[in-house]
Amino acid sequence: MDGMIPSTFQNLFQEHHAHVVRKISYIVGDITIAEDLAQEVFLKLYRSPPDDLHSIGAWLHRVLTSTTYDYLRQSQRRQALQLKELQRFQSESGESPSNEIVAIANWEKEAVQRALLKLSERDREALMLKQKGYSYTEIAERISVNPKIIGSILMRAASRFKKTYLLEEARTP
Repeated sequence: MDGMIPSTFQNLFQEHHAHVVRKISYIVGDITIAEDLAQEVFLKLYRSPPDDLHSIGAWLHRVLTSTTYDYLRQSQRRQALQLKELQRFQSESGESPSNEIVAIANWEKEAVQRALLKLSERDREALMLKQKGYSYTEIAERISVNPKIIGSILMRAASRFKKTYLLEEARTP
């Protein structure tokens, strides 16, 4: 707790939480991610508050900015890695299928990729890791969530993926 009184923290949280979530959401474009990152910001406040609580707004802005941009950098690295893995997987299939099969496979692959890209980063990564055979504990550690909720996260992510995929599949000529 490092010297912060719980009621003071609660007051600061109630006063600034919506503003912090709004700013982060504007940067990342996803309210779920924004809420997760806001939680990180307030954990940092709780663990090591600034000396001067009168300038808490500036402190929160600095911390939310650095936390959000750290997340975005990590997200870009993960996306680049996922793209490399996808390209490697595509190049490993060595058979020469018919043109019709190639066209259908490309059409399905594009629909899957579009659907995956429309999911949140957390949902996309959780589904990809599960598909690769990672355990719930490993997935939870990788996406930084409590292992007890990973089953729910995967079910919801799969449901969102299915809905998004069906929309993409219907949209594709």
